[in-house]
Amino acid sequence: MNQLIIIGHGGHAKVVMDIAKSCNKSIVAILDDKYTHLQDLSSYYIGPVSQAPAVKHMFPQAAWVIAIGNNKVREQIKNRLTYLDLNFATLVHPTASIGSGGIIQQGTVVMPYAVINADASVGEHCIINSGSIVEHDSLIEDFVHIGPKSAVAGGVRIGKGCFIGIGASIIPGVSIGEWSTVGAGAAVIRDVTSYETVVGIPATPIKREASNHD
Repeated sequence: MNQLIIIGHGGHAKVVMDIAKSCNKSIVAILDDKYTHLQDLSSYYIGPVSQAPAVKHMFPQAAWVIAIGNNKVREQIKNRLTYLDLNFATLVHPTASIGSGGIIQQGTVVMPYAVINADASVGEHCIINSGSIVEHDSLIEDFVHIGPKSAVAGGVRIGKGCFIGIGASIIPGVSIGEWSTVGAGAAVIRDVTSYETVVGIPATPIKREASNHD
């Protein structure tokens, strides 16, 4: 199943498109709400997300990926399209390393030189960004974004929708509650509650919020 449909056409989508090509996927359509109607650009179709049913009809065997960096928006689009029962791709760049027993769920993108070590589990529609490390036995829930060069040590649990900023580090056994944000370069040495933002070394909370933005 080499045909791929991408939802999103921003900077993150550019990287996802490159990864798709490195995985020998043929991009047949790109959907983004900046376009008002479905167009045939010869190499692929392009149009708004509302055209997903028509595009699925044109390419019934294609896989899909939501290439949008914002975790909440990714979840909203997935929920919006649940009725279509789409087949979501799992994209892993050829330079990434996946250890024995590592699990990566549908819709997740693993970027260049990322490492997911033995018996780590990554949920649906996650972003494991370039050069990041998810160590052994860690659990990453759905719609999480692990930023570039971040290091998640062994036995860590990261709840749904969390954003881990570029270059952050999380020590073994820490639990991070859902929809929390870990700032760039932070060092997390204790548990983080849900909907919390932590920054600094060691990471300390700065505010509570309903959701995070990446």
